Amino acid sequence: MYLEIVTPEASIVSGEVESVTVPGVEGPFQMLKNHAAIVSLLDAGKVKFRGNPTIAEGFENKFTKEDTGKWVLEINGGTVEMNDNKIIVLAD
Repeated sequence: MYLEIVTPEASIVSGEVESVTVPGVEGPFQMLKNHAAIVSLLDAGKVKFRGNPTIAEGFENKFTKEDTGKWVLEINGGTVEMNDNKIIVLAD
């Protein structure tokens, strides 16, 4: 599945991933391949993803990597849309 994370500064992540976890307003939730279409607001928290998408040059320092192999990005809120195995996170 394809992930794109967009901030007011730039599109900072794009590429194939295995899973994505986001901080939904009702609690965190995970999306895997073939997840039902969804649009949701996001609270402040961590966006986590497993895979090796491209991280835009100059934004690498915004990410950490857990021992589990998941990449982590702290956000202040935003929205997420998943449709046809493409996830777009609009993050603040």
